[in-house]
Amino acid sequence: MVEQANQSQFSHQAIADEMTAYLQACLANRYFMGSVLVARAGEVLLSAGYGMANLEHDVPNTPQTKFRLGSITKQFTATAILQLQEQGLLEVHDSISTYLPDYPNGEQITIHHLLNHTSGIPNFNQLDGFEQTTKTKVTLDDLIARFSHEPLEFTPGERYRYTNSGYMVLTKIIETVSGYSYADYLQHQILEPLGMFDSGYDRQEAILPHRASGYIFTGEAYQNADFVDMSWPSGAGGMYSTIEDLYKWEQGLDTDATLSESSREMMFTPKITIREAEDGKGYYHGYGGIICTHYDRKLLYHGGGIDGFSTRIARYPDEQVSIIVLTNIDAPAAPAPVVSIANALAAILFGEPYELPKGRQAIELDPSIYDAYVGQYELDPDWIMTVTKESDRIFTQWAGEERVEIFPESSTKFFMKVMDAQRTFVVDETGKASHVIVHQNGRERVATRG
Repeated sequence: MVEQANQSQFSHQAIADEMTAYLQACLANRYFMGSVLVARAGEVLLSAGYGMANLEHDVPNTPQTKFRLGSITKQFTATAILQLQEQGLLEVHDSISTYLPDYPNGEQITIHHLLNHTSGIPNFNQLDGFEQTTKTKVTLDDLIARFSHEPLEFTPGERYRYTNSGYMVLTKIIETVSGYSYADYLQHQILEPLGMFDSGYDRQEAILPHRASGYIFTGEAYQNADFVDMSWPSGAGGMYSTIEDLYKWEQGLDTDATLSESSREMMFTPKITIREAEDGKGYYHGYGGIICTHYDRKLLYHGGGIDGFSTRIARYPDEQVSIIVLTNIDAPAAPAPVVSIANALAAILFGEPYELPKGRQAIELDPSIYDAYVGQYELDPDWIMTVTKESDRIFTQWAGEERVEIFPESSTKFFMKVMDAQRTFVVDETGKASHVIVHQNGRERVATRG
């Protein structure tokens, strides 16, 4: 038995060493700083910090560093709603007008719609004046008033569209029904019972030991992230935590510590299709999280992003695996690197192929070559990438996002500096690109010219 235990320990150490080598490669390419925890079957395989929590004072990231979570907060908001349902204080299929009688169209919208992003309420982040709002202190009522009178984008329940606004309304329902402020409800009903004493609702005026500073990576240098007043994210994205505390959260979701078994099943059962896949293994939303298949295993996950921070929490429940990646670095107009990092860590753990990030050098190229690549490419009907040329530079842009410059490694292969992602253009007999191969998040997918 001792020999078996030693072999197991060696295997765990080898996995941890391989993960560390991968994360050090990410750090060397400068698009990652943060803290990472990986656990399997109740045993922590890796728990470590990388890079700096504060670049100006040379303070390193550690497992105790506190990061803003962004939308991972939504898992806690959904849990609070289900707790209140267990207490008989609300029902998820009630209309929100039951609790907020003055909310426009509230009789059409249910709590269920809010939880799974099918309410039709416009996303506050995409409304005019959003950037100015994030810089000033607002009350929850004032915040909701800024979007509640906007027309619904579709009939509630008709389809899925991610919206932070819905979780702001859920925050108001939690406060109305429970009699607590959202922050106090989290503290007393979720965080303290789980022993999550390094987590809470973030307030910039509070002195918070081991708080990470947020940064932007431009592809060339780090910059301080823009200021954001933490009054506005509310239950859509206002929490902070550590990797160690979030592991307690993950463990708690396997027990009755926060929710009953029936509520946990409700939380992680697909409610609405986000995106179908040809192999039938699509993406679905439950309550406060996404359900899909990854490496032929069931995956439950949620990510987050808020100025200077990006986060990912992923659970493979059948394998009892948790992967938590918190970073204090963000990239303008680029997908969060935490997705590719979490996917690569899972690949290491499950023995799947992955690539170490490597330094890439841009070459000199005749800019006229870019003309053959300009156009739109469809990954699927809701996922369109536009390639543009400006001032002899080439850019890609996903629909609804900002554009990102790409740099040539060859006449057909290009890379991003802000994250580990590449694009390979395939040219047909007309001399123009017929499609582009998207290398990102450990996957290769083909987008066809429209």
